[in-house]
Amino acid sequence: MSTNRAVSWAYAEGFLVEDQHAEAARARGESLGAVPVAAAVGGLLRTLAAAIGAHAVVEIGTGGGVSGLWLLAGMPSHGVLTTIDVDAEHQRAAKEAFAAAGVTHQRTRVITGRAQEVLSRMTDGAYDLVFVDGAKAEYPDYVAAATRLLRQGGVLVMDNMLWHDQVADPAVRDETTRTLRDLGKALRDGEDYLVSLLPVGDGVLVAVKR
Repeated sequence: MSTNRAVSWAYAEGFLVEDQHAEAARARGESLGAVPVAAAVGGLLRTLAAAIGAHAVVEIGTGGGVSGLWLLAGMPSHGVLTTIDVDAEHQRAAKEAFAAAGVTHQRTRVITGRAQEVLSRMTDGAYDLVFVDGAKAEYPDYVAAATRLLRQGGVLVMDNMLWHDQVADPAVRDETTRTLRDLGKALRDGEDYLVSLLPVGDGVLVAVKR
């Protein structure tokens, strides 16, 4: 990669500046050990939500609420974000972040529990966008659930799909890397989605359900 390309990528990563609410949510989440999405990833989430007019969104992995704030910023005023996390402390932090940003409680459903159990109770074909940023080992299960939950033309977004630059290196064969690498290829080669893999943050896979 040329020096100019590296500079351009760094410029793109820092192009968007978070507002005070996202900054506070980031600090709160990091203090709890929840790694927030990069601002560039947040901007992508906001843009995708706005582009499809997403009024029903599912987030797997709430963290401290950073990605939720970005998603809500792209959704219409009546849109509802359902965000799922197994860690109740993360959920409390996210609720604080949403309240501080002036998000009304009617716009969020903050559910504490194992994602697979919660997702199994949700309605088929009722969602416009699903964002996956939970346990990496469970990504294939999340994708199966998302495929059921998304409407035709709905968007699946998955974070960490380059996994610390390890997915691109075929010599790296640890379980997490192999899971994400194989999942990306399966989605690319399958018939359920139109797929792009973007070098944003730690790698974002965007897929539109056929």
